[in-house]
Amino acid sequence: MKDSLRQRLETLNGRLQELDEWVSDPELPRQMDLYRKLTRERAEISPIVDLWQRFRQIEEDMATARQMAAEDPQLQAFAETEWSNGSERLEQLEGELQTALLPRDANDERNIFVEIRAGTGGDESALFAGDLFRMYTRFSERLGWRSEIISHSDGEMGGFKEIIFRIEGQGAYSRFKFESGGHRVQRVPATETQGRIHTSACTVAVMPEADELASIDLNPSDLRIDTFRASGAGGQHINKTDSAVRITHLPTGLVVECQDGRSQHKNKAQAMAVLAARLRDKQEREQHAREAATRRSLIGSGDRSERIRTYNFPQGRITDHRINVTMHKIEAMMDGDLHELTDILMTEHQADLLAGLADTST
Repeated sequence: MKDSLRQRLETLNGRLQELDEWVSDPELPRQMDLYRKLTRERAEISPIVDLWQRFRQIEEDMATARQMAAEDPQLQAFAETEWSNGSERLEQLEGELQTALLPRDANDERNIFVEIRAGTGGDESALFAGDLFRMYTRFSERLGWRSEIISHSDGEMGGFKEIIFRIEGQGAYSRFKFESGGHRVQRVPATETQGRIHTSACTVAVMPEADELASIDLNPSDLRIDTFRASGAGGQHINKTDSAVRITHLPTGLVVECQDGRSQHKNKAQAMAVLAARLRDKQEREQHAREAATRRSLIGSGDRSERIRTYNFPQGRITDHRINVTMHKIEAMMDGDLHELTDILMTEHQADLLAGLADTST
């Protein structure tokens, strides 16, 4: 193990001892905010220190076995066995420690908003947007998560020109965050009479839901809120009241519409939540763009026009271009069987973070 990694772990060990002393102070619970902050930090550090202490104990046991063999040659075989077993366990623990030290994405456990927009390809692109929506919602169902449509604009022959929906589930962002980008489909459209393969595209944006609107700068003077009558099916109520809401964020020009709810109040709340998520996403993408020049990114630049995946129906395959992985089970995956692909993306991202940790430890 590198000295720099040992120093980090020893620092955490000392920090845990400090936290134990503070948390045991009977006066601390009276300062509830500080108490929550310190207990949360202790909960994050404690598992790492436990691993480090096990690592150190194995090192001590190996040193003891070697010393015993030096003093008594008859214990040589025992010492060699202890040393071999200990070395394997140390290697395993070092990997666990490196993973435990990886920087955590504060958004990973959040619920998400997903926006799918039809791109090049006309009606076929809108149909593909509908297929992607179904794929993501079926995947969410398999995970026991709940999905809810916020707003949508239907395609002329089916599917969606645009759809925004919310997925509620623990760890939703960690599973979906690599879906942002350009998705390309190659297939024979239902309207194609000569059997020619067409290429169409959609863009997907996945945004973590903000904890609360207060965490995003939403000055009322920066907002223009318009109400209007919802269009489409919905019965007499939806045709007679101005229940639909459009919110424009004047400084950025971002516009959010919501008309799927029956009440103006619900539509406004949903639109505000989507706007907050968009602003948060915009801020984070700008920050990532600034950082891109100084660090390597495995998953890509985050540019939504970037092609990240191709769905080739004639050949029955899906290819993720960021990690150069092709899977020949397109029907199952379009039906929501995305576990294997998202597992690979998460693993590759973790490997990239580990490589970055190794670079900063040299």
